[in-house]
Amino acid sequence: MNNQGKGGQERRRAGQKKGGQGPGRGGGYAAGPEGICACPGCGYEQPHERGVPCPNINCPKCGKAMVRK
Repeated sequence: MNNQGKGGQERRRAGQKKGGQGPGRGGGYAAGPEGICACPGCGYEQPHERGVPCPNINCPKCGKAMVRK
């Protein structure tokens, strides 16, 4: 399909943004470096470590996987 309109301008469907401006794969969600990792079992909390997802950390008190708060 030819997406070129008159004068070499690209045609888009209504509401379609220009390329490269959407959230991309995965919905663009990231919690960022700040935050708290919390245990859903005992309530223990610790600061989130950049680059380490909270679910990959086991609670030092009860051993359950932590969640991001």
